[in-house]
Amino acid sequence: MFSLMKKEDYLFVLKALKEMPFNPGRKLLKDYLQGETSESIIKNRLNKYPHFGTLAYNDQELNNLISGLEVRALIEQIPLKNNKFIKVFKITKKGLNELENPNLVNESKETKITDFDKEMFKNFDFFLNLYNDEQKKAIISNERVILCIAGAGSGKTTVLTRRIEFLIRFKAVAPEKILAITFTRKARQEMTSRLEKNGCNGVKVETFNSFCEKFLKRNNDRVYEKEVRMIKYPEKIRLLRMALDNYGVEIGDAIDLYFSNGQKKLKSNEELFRIFLNDCFFIIDYYKANGKEIEKFYTEVERSAKMVYHVCMFISEKMEEQGLRDFTDQIVDVVKYLEKNRVLSFEHILVDEYQDVNALQIKFIDLLNWKSLFCVGDPRQAIYGWRGSQVKYILNFKDKYKDAEVINLKKNYRSNKKIVDISNEAIKGMGLCDLESVRNENCEVKLLKFDSDLVEFEFVVQRILNCNLPREEIFVLARTNKQLLDLSKILFERGVKHIIKSEEVGKNEEASDGEVTLATVHAIKGLEAKMVFIIGVTSQNFPCKGSEHPVIDMVKIEDYDKDDEEKRLFYVALSRASESLYLSYSGKRPSSYVNGLMKFFDIPKEQKVLNEFKGYKINDDMFEKLRGWRKGVAEKFGVPAYVIFHDSVLEEICAKRPFDLEDLKNISGIGDSKLRRFGRDVLSVVNS
Repeated sequence: MFSLMKKEDYLFVLKALKEMPFNPGRKLLKDYLQGETSESIIKNRLNKYPHFGTLAYNDQELNNLISGLEVRALIEQIPLKNNKFIKVFKITKKGLNELENPNLVNESKETKITDFDKEMFKNFDFFLNLYNDEQKKAIISNERVILCIAGAGSGKTTVLTRRIEFLIRFKAVAPEKILAITFTRKARQEMTSRLEKNGCNGVKVETFNSFCEKFLKRNNDRVYEKEVRMIKYPEKIRLLRMALDNYGVEIGDAIDLYFSNGQKKLKSNEELFRIFLNDCFFIIDYYKANGKEIEKFYTEVERSAKMVYHVCMFISEKMEEQGLRDFTDQIVDVVKYLEKNRVLSFEHILVDEYQDVNALQIKFIDLLNWKSLFCVGDPRQAIYGWRGSQVKYILNFKDKYKDAEVINLKKNYRSNKKIVDISNEAIKGMGLCDLESVRNENCEVKLLKFDSDLVEFEFVVQRILNCNLPREEIFVLARTNKQLLDLSKILFERGVKHIIKSEEVGKNEEASDGEVTLATVHAIKGLEAKMVFIIGVTSQNFPCKGSEHPVIDMVKIEDYDKDDEEKRLFYVALSRASESLYLSYSGKRPSSYVNGLMKFFDIPKEQKVLNEFKGYKINDDMFEKLRGWRKGVAEKFGVPAYVIFHDSVLEEICAKRPFDLEDLKNISGIGDSKLRRFGRDVLSVVNS
């Protein structure tokens, strides 16, 4: 399970938690296992217990071991009774059973290829010859329940669609008896397109929401006592405004109460309103999906959330009165109906992105009366715990389906070996098998330090401008939307076409020819590019210290481990790159996630990149004069100041003190057009 450690060592963690007289926090548990005589250890005489000091691991190794046990549900974090924001560790019932009958010691990560499998591969060579043995087995296996752990770049969608084709062409399964479920419209369209191309028409390919909505439309009179339809976005806005009016609060005051000052500085009022709206509906959905009454929310949260509680209650009541349902209602209502009326029956259910399922979706799958279940997913890429998904369902699949066959797809066809090795190391604590790259050509993988954000952005811009790749093969990834917006201003000024993909603000367009993609990591999952920049790789961003969703964090504080999910998010960012990968940061040190990976990176001498990007010593008086001149010009033309010149251009002007137009022309960001329009004015400011 844990390749860096002796296999049986995980048992010492379980024994420690069983024997300790109280549930410890992470630091105390590590001190106990490492034999550190801290004040708490001495005070509670923990150094007298049998397993004190039994593991000679460093902090990172021990964190990996603890995380691996947690995601396998052998231990869990629970909040203190008197402070729900502090979590302590507890051994689970499954962990106690593991102590009695250790199974993980002998756990194999290898997919077993039997002689029968090999014979089948030969017989179907005309159909399977393009695939590796693990892919072949996933496509043709006769097992009733199968979990396919499909790592990044391992051909997941190909395996799914070819398995469906195999069932239809060679197992005589009628297409209408097959249901394939995924999470997004894009994935659904891709799967449908591939199936139709291979002549497999008639297969039901749906998202959870599209399937449930179609079912409810067909069966409205059986499920409801009146006509019920999906709520539209303008109706959500209308209900929120009504709810606030009912509560006696203006929208501006509600936003002031809900968000911190730091959050308000980073977002426009429109963005804050949209987040507030979405959070309210999320809370309503969260309680529905978990079968809880929303009244419980009132007792779980604090001052600003009381307003949200009243808003949520008002909206819920009005939706009920007006016959409106949302996405969570779709599946809740279908599940309630199917529990009483088993009207659906499919022979084969195939579920994509299984790492993203939640409890309600698991219940829905169980109610479909299937004969065969095939699930595909990658626990390394489980990044939606904040939205209700639970990685435990894929990690503990065999707890639910005892006889399930687990097939590991571990050959990565996307990324160069060095990038795959870095990605493996980043997620080592999950105890999953390492992926193996089939590509071993040279690639550029760098860790870069800069003196400021502006210098960091300048490097990205110059690297984009000077590379020969198609722009659509370039991603710039960041943890937060603000970083993207700051970089976007510079790219706009330099004439670099680009789009912004951000789940947080609902922008999900795809890059056209000649456009660079700027994206938050959440928004880029499932996509890939030849060249990837990950900017702002600091301890503030990885893991992300801030939150845009105050009440959601309170509601979900017990439901998922944010730190583990942040590591998986970092893995997703790394694994998008196929040929070139640049991690960059400014400040004293990078994220702790990077420290353990440094041996894989080409680190420029003195952590600098190019002399011209070392940062400039700015003449503050001249800089302020140039900003004043720029402000006046911007007002004259009715455009934002950065459209005239970005701050980085003004900084370089201050540093290089151009004497004439020829000098000015050599400043980054000043093209012929701007030189003609503003050159002499700039020189007059510089030389005044």
